[in-house]
Amino acid sequence: MCVGCRERAAKSDLLRLVAVEGSVVPDPRGRLLGRGASLHPDLACLDLAERRRAFPRAFRLAGPLDACMLREHLEGRAAPRP
Repeated sequence: MCVGCRERAAKSDLLRLVAVEGSVVPDPRGRLLGRGASLHPDLACLDLAERRRAFPRAFRLAGPLDACMLREHLEGRAAPRP
């Protein structure tokens, strides 16, 4: 289930995320240790998740988490390739 839009989707359609040292890190290969959360690889879902403060709940951590690395990853995917 996507933590942003809360829609169910196939695991292959979602991007796995992991909290590492106060940051939300994308884990496309699914090999990082720790509790994972899933998100559609879409900036709209990321915005929804941040607005709903879904990341601390999904990772069961207190306080805000930095999603800059995740945003950069998603923006890089959205950029057209020459």
